[in-house]
Amino acid sequence: MLQRNKSASQNIDSKARRCRQCGTAIKGDAANGILPGTLKGASAVLPDVRGKRLKDRSNMISAVDTNVLINDNQQLRAELHDFLEHARVNQQIMQRHQAFDLRLIGSSEFRDLIETISRMMPTTFQLEAVTLTLIDHDFYIRHILHDLQIRLDEYPNLLFQVEPNPSTPMDKPSLGPYRATRHHDLFPHYQPASVAILPLIRHQKLIGCLALGSAHADRFTDSLATDFIERLASVVAICLENVINNERLKHIGLTDPLTGVNNRRYIEQRMQEEISRAQRERSALSCLFIDIDHFKRVNDQYGHQSGDDVLREVANRIKKELRLSDSLGRFGGEEFVVLLTQATLEDAARIAERIRTSVARQPITIVGTTEALQITVSIGVAAQTPPERDIPADVVRTKMLAMADQALYRAKESGRNRVMLATPEL
Repeated sequence: MLQRNKSASQNIDSKARRCRQCGTAIKGDAANGILPGTLKGASAVLPDVRGKRLKDRSNMISAVDTNVLINDNQQLRAELHDFLEHARVNQQIMQRHQAFDLRLIGSSEFRDLIETISRMMPTTFQLEAVTLTLIDHDFYIRHILHDLQIRLDEYPNLLFQVEPNPSTPMDKPSLGPYRATRHHDLFPHYQPASVAILPLIRHQKLIGCLALGSAHADRFTDSLATDFIERLASVVAICLENVINNERLKHIGLTDPLTGVNNRRYIEQRMQEEISRAQRERSALSCLFIDIDHFKRVNDQYGHQSGDDVLREVANRIKKELRLSDSLGRFGGEEFVVLLTQATLEDAARIAERIRTSVARQPITIVGTTEALQITVSIGVAAQTPPERDIPADVVRTKMLAMADQALYRAKESGRNRVMLATPEL
């Protein structure tokens, strides 16, 4: 009996050792060394080695899956950050474009439009060069700009052509590398790497082109879509047409319809502006008061139509003797006033004598007849060299015209067809 119990006890110890090696303990009475009868269900206390291996493998797979998820999450976060950054940059670009469009559409004067295109567009669209070329067959636009005191040398990126440049596309924008033989006239001050030439079309007529230049060769290529810049060209063309029409209306309000020269309103306004400039810059300024001699006889003898012909021809002859910086205006009836910038009394006297000679040299042919009229003019000259700064410009203008008118009166009293100088100078 004892021998059998000892053998059983050894058997239990052996199993217990194997279980401890596998990390499993024997529980209950067997664990305490008490064996009531025989050991039953010994296989129940052995570890399930195969199950543990499956569990370990499952844990390893779970750990791998977790690392993958973490990596995916980090990648998604990075992509989201890039997406938000791109969205922020695109929003800034869109805001700049909207601000440019509003500024462009809101331009009611030619000067505002040109400054918006030449100064704001390069910054908005990150360009190195932008030029605007206008088709001006008869110099009409340039004449308007001159009368409105818009100096073309202030805007080197504003160009004019009598006829369209052969490199200007007639319907769709042209994109590609810069070619000196084709694009030099459109970029006279800068040589870009790539260009986009946008035709400006209104009512199926080419009115000019907008030339965009970039320092990057891949900025404008013929493979790029042109939807955006076509829309840009349409907006610029519409704004350009509106501004030119507004300036034409303004010009009409400041122009004498009979002779085509400026009217009294314009010449008085221009005189006041030039007097203020001369006061600031301490420069000379002169004016001529011109009257057609015996003009009433022309109207009475040949009719008012002939009188109109004489007025137009005299105005044309006066203009031919003036510089671009000078201004001519019909002051009323048969009287004209000329404003001479940067001209002393002596300078003005020489110009006045040229005008008098030009009018008297050749008779004026009356339209519809073979008769030619000998027409002469009398001229009074006044100058300021320069005016006092503490005198208001309108006061100087009034006094200057009065002195020129008095000199004209003396020329009439002295026999007409002559030049008289006002004394003393202002």
